Amino acid sequence: MFLDRDGTLIEDRGYLSDPAGVEFFPETIPALQRLAGHFELFLVTNQAGIALGITPAEAVARVNDYVADVLARAGAPLRAVYCCPHSREDGCLCRKPSPHFLLKAAADHGIELARSFVVGDHPHDVQCGLNAKARGILVLTGHGSAHGDEVPPGGEVVQGIAEAAELILGRLG
Repeated sequence: MFLDRDGTLIEDRGYLSDPAGVEFFPETIPALQRLAGHFELFLVTNQAGIALGITPAEAVARVNDYVADVLARAGAPLRAVYCCPHSREDGCLCRKPSPHFLLKAAADHGIELARSFVVGDHPHDVQCGLNAKARGILVLTGHGSAHGDEVPPGGEVVQGIAEAAELILGRLG
């Protein structure tokens, strides 16, 4: 299970640099607790604020570490955190919709991408999953509500992370 951060698990506060600004959606932790019983959880986040000089890499790492710590203490640990520090203009290999980090996770952790899901609030999250032969789900939280009609063919749309968890767990039988 590959999860976007801002707008998917937590409120999107722009270029977040302080863990004190992290606000989880109320359904995030219960949904991830349920998913953790069936899936390895990974965080995959684009953080262009680093490349743009808005947010120091160390601050982004502190926020990611805080999110990971909260989830671990709640029984939904992240197996790994992957963070692209580049802007769209950098043309890097790791920025979603590139499947770079999914392929890395598959290689490093023995993940079967065809049995994996990518959940995020932007069409590039869905496309990232599809590019890796995984399934992509757009949540209508965060930026998702503005992009619900832009989901690539093969992607799915749900209200939020709780509905994404229900859909995914329903597919397990």
